[in-house]
Amino acid sequence: MDWKYIIDNVPSEEAPAGDQMLASLKAGHPRIMINENTVTHVQHLLKTESQAPRWYEHLKAETDAILIQPPSHYEIPDGKRLLAVSRAVKERVRALMFIHMLEGGDAYVDRVWAEIDVACQFQDWNPSHFLDTAEMTYAVAMAYDWLFDQWSDDQRKVMRDAIVKKGLTPGMRTYRGEPGMNTWHKNHRNWNQVCNGGLSIGALAIADEEPELAKKILHEGIKSVPLPMVHYAPDGAGTEGATYWDFGSRYNILYLSSLETALGTDFGLSEIPGFKESGQYQMYISGPSRLPYDFGDCGMRRMGTAMHFWMGKRFAMPEYSWFRYSELMRPDGFANVLDFLWFDESGRDFDPSTLALDKLFRGAEVAAMRSSWTDERALAIGFQAGSNANLKMHRHVDLGTFILEASGERWIIEAGKESETYQLHQNKCEKWAFYRMRAEGHNIPLFNPDERAGQKLDGVAPITSFSSTPDLATAVVDLSDPYGEYVHRLTRTFEMRNRSSVVLTEEMEAKDCLDVWWFLHTSAEIVQDSNLREAKLMLNGKMLRIRIEDGSSSMKFDVMDALPLSTSPNPDQAENVGIKKLMIHAKGLSRYQLTVSFTPL
Repeated sequence: MDWKYIIDNVPSEEAPAGDQMLASLKAGHPRIMINENTVTHVQHLLKTESQAPRWYEHLKAETDAILIQPPSHYEIPDGKRLLAVSRAVKERVRALMFIHMLEGGDAYVDRVWAEIDVACQFQDWNPSHFLDTAEMTYAVAMAYDWLFDQWSDDQRKVMRDAIVKKGLTPGMRTYRGEPGMNTWHKNHRNWNQVCNGGLSIGALAIADEEPELAKKILHEGIKSVPLPMVHYAPDGAGTEGATYWDFGSRYNILYLSSLETALGTDFGLSEIPGFKESGQYQMYISGPSRLPYDFGDCGMRRMGTAMHFWMGKRFAMPEYSWFRYSELMRPDGFANVLDFLWFDESGRDFDPSTLALDKLFRGAEVAAMRSSWTDERALAIGFQAGSNANLKMHRHVDLGTFILEASGERWIIEAGKESETYQLHQNKCEKWAFYRMRAEGHNIPLFNPDERAGQKLDGVAPITSFSSTPDLATAVVDLSDPYGEYVHRLTRTFEMRNRSSVVLTEEMEAKDCLDVWWFLHTSAEIVQDSNLREAKLMLNGKMLRIRIEDGSSSMKFDVMDALPLSTSPNPDQAENVGIKKLMIHAKGLSRYQLTVSFTPL
């Protein structure tokens, strides 16, 4: 990677030492993400942005409801995670402190203390699942810093001691590689960003009082966090999907923002190749509906985050700010605290019709095509290639799968994430035993089905060709390796023709005759033509035609439930209620060329 740290304006291969980092520590508080100008900035926003008062009143109403709620309590309901508690503490205290900054009064401060005091008395912050520790460290550090002048010496000591004993000390045990500690600091996943971010923010908050420990934490964090950040390169992709781009990038930006407000520099981290471009990822890996292309372990909530404001301002890219701003301008769009802190007005006047319609994210090997950025009824498709092994956490066996939207509906869908895969410590199952994780649970072919996952678990599928013109977008995915046990060659070519239809061409040359299955998941009603070579999907009074344009005469459509095949494992798992599969089943094929068109009517 052609990137270096920047220390005192000088490029460096080595991470800055702790004393170099603290040399520019801002005196006094607040210094975590906010400064003495923050309140003025927000007050100006409330006066100049037409929807800001509505956003604020909604946020204040939600925050006022917290005043009468009891403080969080120590709870690990699944036997593994305190995470929901850490997040509740974080969200509560951040909102309470924000409203207090603007309105004053003791009620919000008292309620923050009630929440923080209880959290500081917890037996631990569950370092065995270190995300919990990191998010709680961040929460308490924010409270310590933002309301520093409101606290007594005794209250500050309670928070400072908890940050040290329950947050930073377990963090140092991890950095030192002590037995029994998770190795998140060596991995390339979102855990690295979240844990380093939370710990470093904790260190910055108490760096005056605990300088030696803070130096160690800050040095270890800035040495470690480039590991996941390099995966944004070269085009800004999120290698763990849209949800985990949000989670990892959020803490990455909280971290960078805090370095800048506390130290005046992020030491060049924001210049890591691909990071600047990563604001595009959620923009393209979501449909006209703004729902994500939910490949892998991805939730289904509308895309657009406060980080897009931060990145829009930081990198002078108004399209990022537009992406978030346009979401907040919806009647049901409401801002959170980070939106207010990072709001960037450059998105107001951005013209999305200037955006490219198609995008390939190399490295992650995921791509998208669409007919328009301004029409909610636009035709759009997203498809996934890359590596099944990926970063070994949130990937499904789904190389070659795709999602399609048109006419304001999502026609070809993913079944969703499987919650049971987060409970493997209890159910004792293999991850690939669950339908939604397996090839049969996605919109891809399956050969000679058995109890195995359906593709090589370390299979790699590159996008070997990608082109975009006004009338034709084309991409070719090479699936030969993931299906290498069965085929000499297997490719999928996706075309968006005249921005009005999608054509999928699949070419296969087998090593032997195969039992071929081919699946499309949908929540639409399926109506088949009598020749079984064409089907119409019906949804909310709209229609999509799917037609076999070319293929073996034995290839005909049928419909089945989204359930495991008889040869597959079938543990307790999510029920795919309301989902059907338009499918093809053909036996004894050694080669085929299958062309299927998708046309909104």
